[in-house]
Amino acid sequence: MKNKLIAAAAAIVIVLAVGASSVVVTEQNEYKLVRQFGKVVRVIEEPGVQFILPFMQKTDTLPKETLLYDLAPSDVITREKKTMIGDSYVLWRIADPLKFAQSLNSSISNAENRINTVVYNMTKNTVGSMTQDELISGRDGELARLVMEGIGTSLNQYGIELETFEIKQLDLPDDNKESVYERMISERNNIAATYTAEGNSEAKVIRNTTDKEVAIQISDAQKQAEILVAEGEAEYMKILSEAYSDTDKTEFYSFVRSLDALKTSMSGESKTIVLPQDSPIAQAFVGESAK
Repeated sequence: MKNKLIAAAAAIVIVLAVGASSVVVTEQNEYKLVRQFGKVVRVIEEPGVQFILPFMQKTDTLPKETLLYDLAPSDVITREKKTMIGDSYVLWRIADPLKFAQSLNSSISNAENRINTVVYNMTKNTVGSMTQDELISGRDGELARLVMEGIGTSLNQYGIELETFEIKQLDLPDDNKESVYERMISERNNIAATYTAEGNSEAKVIRNTTDKEVAIQISDAQKQAEILVAEGEAEYMKILSEAYSDTDKTEFYSFVRSLDALKTSMSGESKTIVLPQDSPIAQAFVGESAK
């Protein structure tokens, strides 16, 4: 009886061991590589429980999420043979786990070494096609774009997809930073002085043109005013001529003009006037008294 119990327990242990070695649980953020005698025979990409052949098959795990690789700062040479220090990083992921396993032996370290070589070489070549001024003047975004275009799909052969390349810092060596910055400041000041001179010249042209136009408009307005005054005086003389050609109107206008003259002469302190008897004004007052 005791031997039967031992045998039953051993059988249960064997069954549990076989069961445990045949079950594979795949998480959401990972791949499972199923190997048989060292060769990858299946890739499990979907999360969940899968079964493998116990004792004959084993599994390796590869990350499925996006990974960060920070490249070491390195020297790069510009088109005019000047040295700069580049510090960058990449975001990458395993897009084809089978290729990754076959070409890089499923090693993240091997993948980072390959990425480092490809990215550094392309960065060096791209920086070598640009001047130091172009790089310092804020073309880091353009540099990253050109590097990504240069790399293209060259990492696909390793099952790697490069998602992002970014420049953290692109700086000058400490020994020549100051001289380069001073030269750039001087160049920018020269450009600013040129723009200022051109602006002043253009402003002077605009002012001269405006002054000329204003002078022409004032001259035209004065000319038009003189024409209107002359026309008014001509009309006034015409009215006077017509008035004096009529006897009744002539006497009336003479009387009105005499009144105006009388009004003007009485503007001082003396309010006494002496009129001749034949004066139209005196005749008017006499006629009024007679009535």
